[in-house]
Amino acid sequence: MAHKLSMEEMHRLSVQEYKAAAKLPLTVVLDNVRSQNNIGSVFRTADAFRVERICLCGICSTPPHRDIHKTALGAEESVDWTYCEETATCVRQLKTQGYKVYAIEQVDDSIKLNTLPARLGECVAIIFGNEVEGVQEELLPLCDGSIEIPQCGTKHSLNVSCAAAIVLWEFFKNSLMS
Repeated sequence: MAHKLSMEEMHRLSVQEYKAAAKLPLTVVLDNVRSQNNIGSVFRTADAFRVERICLCGICSTPPHRDIHKTALGAEESVDWTYCEETATCVRQLKTQGYKVYAIEQVDDSIKLNTLPARLGECVAIIFGNEVEGVQEELLPLCDGSIEIPQCGTKHSLNVSCAAAIVLWEFFKNSLMS
């Protein structure tokens, strides 16, 4: 009969072990995400899939922050992060470091997430936008493309933290298949 695993049985990494562990070559860029709870949720998901780092840009709050911690549950301590006042500056820096940068946005030539080829060994950065406006339009020409989560309901949008969880899982899953 199945039983829930205890914390010991899950063999969770300590923060120090997490910092030393190999990471998914994926950087998450949050472009003017206003909700500290959404930011904290993205930290927690990034920790779960061992994402390399988070770049907080524009109006994003930064740790330490009570509301980020409330949903991150300490992941803001394990996941590396930086802050950049202008998202465009962050994107340009990532590109000079050799990253392929993709906006998570619905545009006329977006790649459907479920058809995304594995990016094995490639350093990728993905931009998630503001809860109302999405990724800034001025960032799209700086990107190597846009990725869209296929949807078939009436809303055609997801909360940014939900979208991040779906996209990060897809990149993580593709990395496991290599």
